[in-house]
Amino acid sequence: MSRALLRSVAELRGPLARSSTLPPTFLLPIRARCFNSTAPIVEPVSQQHVNNAPNPTVGETRPLAFKKSHPAAPPAPIDDSVRNLLPFLAAQPGHYITVHIHGFPYLVQEGDSIRLPFRMPGVLPGDVLRLNRASVLGSRDYTLKGAPQIDERVFECRATVIGVESEPMRIKIKTKRRQRKKKQAKSKHRYTILRISELNVKSLEDIEGGSA
Repeated sequence: MSRALLRSVAELRGPLARSSTLPPTFLLPIRARCFNSTAPIVEPVSQQHVNNAPNPTVGETRPLAFKKSHPAAPPAPIDDSVRNLLPFLAAQPGHYITVHIHGFPYLVQEGDSIRLPFRMPGVLPGDVLRLNRASVLGSRDYTLKGAPQIDERVFECRATVIGVESEPMRIKIKTKRRQRKKKQAKSKHRYTILRISELNVKSLEDIEGGSA
């Protein structure tokens, strides 16, 4: 019985041992052919950006024109109602304005002080800031409302940084139920103080001259 098994194993090993070379590639399956073949080299095709280049010329290669990611929008024309009533608003004294500083609205007049509920980064006492975001600008009889903001060419509002204030140190004891540990949370907030030093309503001549 063992001799028959050895004879069968020798017959199976015989043809595999004699075949020392692999068959040609056209006899291999499709997946094997993919590994043995190299991808063809594709030469880059020169593209002519004629329509996007400045002063395009037919049949001439020009570099790609540079474009701004966020181009500045042209100033919108002033409405007729604002054009007619702005001189009356500028003629009256005692203007007030609702300015927005970091998303917080403040209704102020010239000479008022603002205590911001945070410390403004990057400012020092004595710096003058231009506040160009406002939603309401008015006087005794006239009010100009923005949708949502007023054009910054209509007014000029400046604030001077007075300094920084800090509140007393606050200590809050935090505890958990069924635990004897106590944790102290300390906080000392700082605030920036601004003073409205200038508030002017511009005339139509200044607006049109500045936009031109």
